Amino acid sequence: MKLFSFLKIGALALATSLMPLAVQAQFAGTPPSNGLHNLSLLKPPAGSKVAIVVFEDLGCPACAHAHPIELQVAAATHVPILRFDFPIEAHIWTQQGAVCARYIQNKISPKLADEYRSDVFAAQNSIANRDDLQRFTENWLQRHNQRMPFVMDPDGSLANAVRGDFELGRRINVEYTPTIIVVSKDKQQVVCGTGNNSYDDPTRIRSVVDAAVSQARNAATPAQPAKQAKSGRS
Repeated sequence: MKLFSFLKIGALALATSLMPLAVQAQFAGTPPSNGLHNLSLLKPPAGSKVAIVVFEDLGCPACAHAHPIELQVAAATHVPILRFDFPIEAHIWTQQGAVCARYIQNKISPKLADEYRSDVFAAQNSIANRDDLQRFTENWLQRHNQRMPFVMDPDGSLANAVRGDFELGRRINVEYTPTIIVVSKDKQQVVCGTGNNSYDDPTRIRSVVDAAVSQARNAATPAQPAKQAKSGRS
């Protein structure tokens, strides 16, 4: 979703769901016209050569559409997903939703936090305000044998972490959610987040990741020296 705008969300979700599979993507760097910059700030985590970076809003329909595709690609390629919260101000409950996800991640388990995010995306149509989110989260925690804390973020540290993600997004000029970027040590390829419906297509994630992994593997393999021809002299 474009920052502070509700326009064209339905059209974007429909376009990405009906769009034919794009021509085999390459990992050649970011197109110059996408409006994003400072992408060198985004790096794979330690121990990984490639990562899928996602800036998302829990209330964004296009994010909900892309979410299962991201998970499928990560599972198939063993490439990690780095999620950054980018709650849009006009979505009155998504800032708190991001705080809830951070609470589960920090206080319970990262795996359970990933499950919470998936379930929030699936339940988007039933969450219209903060009260709806409160009920959803309380019931969700009960189903997972957890209690809803009386105050989820008493010192504001979770909200600060969410704001940190948002500020990083602003530094690279994120305007749309989801913004999805495949990154390696020294290259970045935007998959979604340009605002161009003919380019933004989450189904391209797999081909871009495959190209990035192949490129990283080839770079890690030292070239074999050419064998010298034997002399014909005895």
